Amino acid sequence: MASLTDQNLFYYCLLSHFLMSPATIISLRFIQAPYGKHYHAGWGPTLSPPLAWFLMESPTIWLTLLILPFGQHRSNPKALTLISVFLLHYIHRTFIYPIRLHKTSLQRSKSANRVPVSIALMAFSYNLLNAYLQARWVSHYANYSELVNWLFWGRFLVGLGIFFCGMRINVQSDMELLALKGKDGGYKIPKGGWFESVSCPNYFGEIVEWFGWTFMTWSLAGLGFFLYTCANLVPRAHANHRWYLEKFGEDYPKSRKAVIPFVY
Repeated sequence: MASLTDQNLFYYCLLSHFLMSPATIISLRFIQAPYGKHYHAGWGPTLSPPLAWFLMESPTIWLTLLILPFGQHRSNPKALTLISVFLLHYIHRTFIYPIRLHKTSLQRSKSANRVPVSIALMAFSYNLLNAYLQARWVSHYANYSELVNWLFWGRFLVGLGIFFCGMRINVQSDMELLALKGKDGGYKIPKGGWFESVSCPNYFGEIVEWFGWTFMTWSLAGLGFFLYTCANLVPRAHANHRWYLEKFGEDYPKSRKAVIPFVY
């Protein structure tokens, strides 16, 4: 069983996770993280995007693998199945996406490719918190009682289907955006697929992914992650949508929403 100190740590981290969502929504009303389309100088030292993405996403791999062996469910097939799904997303985000981004970055202007160290550190810190919560819940605090065996697998399969639908949208949209980048670093209007419905289907896909994860885990840890994902990505998508409209004017499809098809 977990010690009282460990239980307190988990509780306060979980509470902090929920409190971060409204704070993030409020802050993003006034400022956008200066990377990608919103990059501008004045945020101190910078990193190349591939290195930044690798460093700030890496805690979800190494911290998860460090925490897993110390949980009471470390050898439970249900826990191992759940954590494998979580790691699947972050193996792509930590290793595969930065490699693809590096190939594109070589063709683009240096200034447009930078990520402030301060932004990378904030993302790194968040991923430390979230990796701890998800891994500790799955490996230790979850209830895998055989009395609800059918219920677990039923929720898992539904959530897994939602998760993979979201991941497919997320990955395909990211790859389409990378393919659009010109050698001069210029931007073009994305077309086809989910881009016909929303300006940021990559964000929509990630939101769907973590909704599926929440359904799979049926936990406050998963719910906190989903809510924070929405709090972070929905305002970012709105800013990107506005950026597209300002840059391309009448050429940009007015029927597109920012991130949620037919809604927002």
